[in-house]
Amino acid sequence: RAFWGWLNAVFNKVDHERIRAVGPDRAASEWLLRCGALVRYQGSPKWQQDYNGLPTGPLGKYKIEAINATDSCIMYRGFDYLDGLEHVTDIKLEKCMYIQDECLQRLSETSNLQKSLQQLKIISCGNVTDKGILALHKLMNLEYLYLSDLPGIREKETTFRVLQQALPNLELELDLE
Repeated sequence: RAFWGWLNAVFNKVDHERIRAVGPDRAASEWLLRCGALVRYQGSPKWQQDYNGLPTGPLGKYKIEAINATDSCIMYRGFDYLDGLEHVTDIKLEKCMYIQDECLQRLSETSNLQKSLQQLKIISCGNVTDKGILALHKLMNLEYLYLSDLPGIREKETTFRVLQQALPNLELELDLE
């Protein structure tokens, strides 16, 4: 178990030189796929899951539009890869054992995501609490938030009222005990 934790930490190490060399979308794609997530590019209906099948082309040609991190090992230390992404409209975090409040706070403080992110789904991420959900208030263009199976959320009514006040246009869908 300790070995896998170490390996996952290695997968999440940010390579800033790589980001400069290949651009933020390519570098983030490599990080996400290395961690077991999927990405979808602007103008494409299909999810990219094969690291070796990542599309090549001129720098900046492929822009990440959606991220599906189901069962992936993405963790806080890799979130610097998200900084340069300008076109991400949809993120799904499901069964992500390393996703915690700090990750959601970091997500909501990423200025490009504050502008572009419209849909967010957080499902079965056991380390997420009310604090992490409240941190999402900075995602000013978020239109839809789906929350399911999050046992760390204890103050449901208060948390959702505060979030709804901060983001009046947000459609909040809940499937919580």
